[in-house]
Amino acid sequence: MAQDPDEQQDEGGVDPSHDLDMVTLFSSSNIDAEMEANAIHGILTANGIPSVVVGASTIPSLEFQVQVPRAAAEEAERLIEEAQAAGPAAAEEAEAASEESQ
Repeated sequence: MAQDPDEQQDEGGVDPSHDLDMVTLFSSSNIDAEMEANAIHGILTANGIPSVVVGASTIPSLEFQVQVPRAAAEEAERLIEEAQAAGPAAAEEAEAASEESQ
């Protein structure tokens, strides 16, 4: 039975908007790209923002990317900028605080 492509069905809860399209937040082919991509992914995950690391560990000369849903891109960029501005000292402080609470 043919279906009208213009007729939207809400079966299965499919979201037809572009809010869930993945956009690239970070991209690098530097020697430490995989490590940086995983650090960014960790920051985003810790703050409740879904993200995906795209890259091949077996071929480290290829580019690594971190992608986030379009709807979360602005918040993700803000979090990464804050983490970069805070620098390594803030990371060490956060790690020490997490070890004290255990």
